[in-house]
Formats: sequence, structure tokens, C-alpha cells
Amino acid sequence: MKRELVNELSSVITGGRVATKEPMSVHTTFKTGGAADVFVEPSNLEELKAALKLLKGERFYLIGNGSNLLVSDQGLRGVVLHLAKGFGDIRVEENTIVCGAAATLAQIARAAHDHSLSGFEFAAGIPGSLGGAIVMNAGAYDGEMKQVVKRVTLLGYEGEIVSKSVEEMRFSYRHSLLKEERFIVLESEIVLKKGDQSAIREKMDDLAARRREKQPLEYPSAGSTFKRPEGYFAAKLIQDAGLKGFRVGDAQVSEKHCGFVVNRGNATSAEIYELIREVQKRVKESSGVDIETEVICLGEFY
Repeated sequence: MKRELVNELSSVITGGRVATKEPMSVHTTFKTGGAADVFVEPSNLEELKAALKLLKGERFYLIGNGSNLLVSDQGLRGVVLHLAKGFGDIRVEENTIVCGAAATLAQIARAAHDHSLSGFEFAAGIPGSLGGAIVMNAGAYDGEMKQVVKRVTLLGYEGEIVSKSVEEMRFSYRHSLLKEERFIVLESEIVLKKGDQSAIREKMDDLAARRREKQPLEYPSAGSTFKRPEGYFAAKLIQDAGLKGFRVGDAQVSEKHCGFVVNRGNATSAEIYELIREVQKRVKESSGVDIETEVICLGEFY
């Protein structure tokens, strides 16, 4: 990475942060991954636009809360772009929550609860940011983002700001327009229904208890590692293949929930990747079903 580019980025990112050799293990929920050449964290829209202008023609990765990423142990060549907390504003207007891309789903769920708005309880325990959740059409417990998103404001890589309706976002299972076209989420309007605050809290508490009971929250992971194959459940296919508790080094198929791959302490990204590939291979041999990952791999894997 040219030192000149780093200096130029540092000159326009004055409220945010520019770092070199940034360990990605602190930016992913797997707690693994090598260093990024350059880590850029703009604090506002002007800094983000200026950074994009400087990065034109350069390779860069856009990340959110890192809750769905597996980054190579070799790190990432080029630039990692991450929106700072300044992009995380939340404001409530009657039954609509307008929230920035860096707001976490837990923060949005708390705001919904505080204003007696129902419909976002499903997302309270998803450990991601709004931006990443929209990219992936994140969901849990029969809820997903496309059910509550009304409109999304996006920034194009050329600096243009566009607004897309929920229909234009092309949401489907773990998919959106942002898997097809180059945009950055700036904010979204989430429309909910007026509800009873105590009932909302009760539902959030119930879903949190179900998560603690059924999911291996005590270990670093990226949540559900595999997509749900049509007509099947990934966790059952993995269990039926005899892979409950299967390990590669400190990477393990959770004994609590076979749909989760966890870091038992000192796993490397290579071990997690090897385990994922072996699970896919053995499930295919066992059931004939191909299981795809929800987790996105960044960098070089062998």
C-alpha cells in the first residue's frame, strides 16, 4: 500500500481514524484474522465521500460489525472501510425509527421498546449493525429485515446518494440489492406498530432466554454458519452426519447447536475454514445436500 495514499486518507479523515496493520481479530466476532494493510474509519458523510474519492480504483473491503465475517490469518491486502459511531444515530418519529448504518440491531431494538414499538423484537439478539443486516437481509425467529424496512438511503461509490424502497432493495433469503450493486448503506427507515411496552419486553426476554438455552453464546462465533437449504435444516443435516462436536484444532461444530461453528479459545481462521469445508463435504456425502455458508470469507484461504 502506497504511503502516499495513507497520508492522503489521513488528511481527509480528521474526525475518524486511519490505521495501518490493524488486527482484524478485534473487528470480527470469531475473534480471528490477520492484519489489514490500512483501516479507515470515517466519522461522517463528508469524510466517507472524501475517502471513496481517494480509493477510486483501489481495492477495499467494507465491513460492519464483523458478525458474519471470517478473515484470513494472512490479513487483508488493501483498505478496510468501517463506518464510525457517527453513522449510528437513531431517531424515532411516531411509528418509524430512522437509524444510521452503524447502529447495532440491539440498540434499535432498545429504542423500539422504549417507544412502545413492536415488530423488531426478533432482531434484538442479532449481533450485527444495521448496514450489515440490510446487506444480508438478516433474520431470526421468523422475522427478517424486509418485513420492517420501508426505505434505505444508500451512497454510491461515485458519491451519489440514492433512496430505495423495500421493493427496490430486492430482499430475499440472506440477500439484497447490495449483493449485486456497489452501494454503502447510510440509513434506513424501519416502520413498526404501536404495542404494549411490557409485552414487547416480555417477548425480547423470551427470545433472549431461548438464545441462551439453544445457542453457544459463551464462545466466539459468527452466529449461524450455514444457510438453510430449501426443505432442510442445516443443523439437523450436520448432526445426522455425525459432526456434533467435530473439531479442527480449536474450531468446533458446537455441541449445543450444530449450525454454529465456534472458536473454543485459540482457533485460527484457517482451522475454522478447514472445519467448514469438511462439514460441507461430509454433509454432502451423508445426505446429498449442499449447504452454503452464511459467513463471508475475506482474504486468502487454501
